[in-house]
Amino acid sequence: MTDIALCKPDTMVSVRSMFGIDSDLQVPAFSERDDHVPDIDHAYRFNPEVTLAILAGFAQDRRTMVQGMHGTGKSTHIEQVAARLNWPCVRINLDGHLSRLDLVGKDTIVIRGGKQITEFQEGIVPWSLQRPIALIFDEYDAGRPDVMFVIQRILERDGKFTLLDQNRVIHPHPAFRMFATSNTVGLGNLSGLYHGTQLLNHAQLDRWNIVATLNYLPQEEEIAIVLARVSSKDTKLGRELIQRMVSIADLTRKGFAAGDLSTLMSPRTVITWAENCEIFRNPALAFRLSFLNKCDDAERHIVAEYYQRCFNEELEESWLYHAGGIQ
Repeated sequence: MTDIALCKPDTMVSVRSMFGIDSDLQVPAFSERDDHVPDIDHAYRFNPEVTLAILAGFAQDRRTMVQGMHGTGKSTHIEQVAARLNWPCVRINLDGHLSRLDLVGKDTIVIRGGKQITEFQEGIVPWSLQRPIALIFDEYDAGRPDVMFVIQRILERDGKFTLLDQNRVIHPHPAFRMFATSNTVGLGNLSGLYHGTQLLNHAQLDRWNIVATLNYLPQEEEIAIVLARVSSKDTKLGRELIQRMVSIADLTRKGFAAGDLSTLMSPRTVITWAENCEIFRNPALAFRLSFLNKCDDAERHIVAEYYQRCFNEELEESWLYHAGGIQ
């Protein structure tokens, strides 16, 4: 098997022909897939502006961040672009348990020739930096300060990384790329939705060359995605049902924007609801179990009103009608 560290992009692809975007941009790509290349999701729908921003990151080695609400498919968007370029990808979630040692590396005890010796084990950052890897920092605004300053060292234009433990300077591979996703762009938990996010200093954010915003899809495209995920609903009645479900999701997003709700339905929640409809054979019950029970008690009457508006039946009545058994 070919060492991934020796691989380089060996072909160019047209953005117009591969993604259907009106652009003359040519992007380097790999002709063969690697174990680190994400699987292609043929049902995924690309946002043209965000796609161009990500492709610029691949083509011109620009540090690219994608920000937006949860469930919009930020991380998946980067992965699906990489999948079509056959570009190896590594995704790291910056949760509160990820430490500086996880990123940089640490000394570990190994057995060599029947003897215990101490050996430095590289972390994910130096390992990725030396390979043609698209490194994605997921939930970037949730990272701990000590972790963020490790990342800041490779956000510079030259991207060199110094391993102090080994007195070694690592130069990035020509095909190394770096991306991030965030919910708040480093502004903290202003909406109350994203507990655990941090305020990021401007020097940190200023090092990102491109910041793209990914919003929720138009209703027609969201319906198409749900139908692609739950193919059994791709009938006349099923499409009508999905359309009503997406309409409720859109109402919750507008309600959230107006300050009426503290929780909204993401496309991921709509897909979950559709999948649960297949299990329970009851849209009202599936709606309760998929979304309504996550809402604040004081706001459930608003959500029930959305349901009544889209399904033309009271949610409570629908639930009571089916309570004797799953239809």
